[in-house]
Amino acid sequence: MPDHADVERFLTDLHGERIAEVEPLTGGFWSSAFGYRLGDEELVARFGAQRDGFVADRDAMAYSSPDLPVPEVLDIGDAFDASYAISRRHHGRFLEDMGPEVAPALSRLLGALRAVPPADGDMPWRENLLERLVVDQPPGWRERLRAHPDADAAFERAAARLRELIPSLPERRDLVHGDLLHANVLVSEDAARINAVFSWKCSVRGDHLYDTAWCTFWGDVEHAGIAGAVDRTLADDDERLRHHVYELHIGATHLGWHAWTGELEWLEKNVAAVNRLTALA
Repeated sequence: MPDHADVERFLTDLHGERIAEVEPLTGGFWSSAFGYRLGDEELVARFGAQRDGFVADRDAMAYSSPDLPVPEVLDIGDAFDASYAISRRHHGRFLEDMGPEVAPALSRLLGALRAVPPADGDMPWRENLLERLVVDQPPGWRERLRAHPDADAAFERAAARLRELIPSLPERRDLVHGDLLHANVLVSEDAARINAVFSWKCSVRGDHLYDTAWCTFWGDVEHAGIAGAVDRTLADDDERLRHHVYELHIGATHLGWHAWTGELEWLEKNVAAVNRLTALA
């Protein structure tokens, strides 16, 4: 995180006028964020090494709708040997801190994502899913996972099953946010509406059910309120298979993440979830 005083100086120079109420914000893993005022405007400045993530947030403004509100990105540039982005500030509670009362708003959010017209992506959907089982991101995750034999074995079982199942999935081009929860969605205090959806760096074109699986998987593993809020109704055997594959994929790929971050409590919970899913396969 850049020094508070350095951030204040940088923003003053950037805008060429006095700013006020600079405060660090919580939630970001790959970037640091500061809220501040510029005249009557409330803004957020983010600083991080992954400029592509800021560009993805700006591009995602094209998807914005009443049930999928994407904050306006006003500026992207260089700062502190990294990058910065300035966007309009939104307030609310993080989605994962809500309970079943957020169910209608969450359903509308998933529906709004689903309603964005299909489009081409950087990689075919099935290829994308398989690639993410082996790609070295974050760097060194596989080596760290091997230091936890139970987790490593769970990953190998899950990866083998996924390689069997993924070729049977349809090639879809829906909009997938890919990282709902984890401080990326703000909800109004009364849970009636979604106030902001940001951090689009993981967004891809694929199957809209992946975002539903994201909510059900992490709801069961870590966020009980969301577990009771997400609609688990699936239309037929095809949707049930796709949802199962995506939950297994999310669990498998995040075994390496939790090993890399050293979050051993979550690693243990994730191992249990992946083992349960492979047993159902």
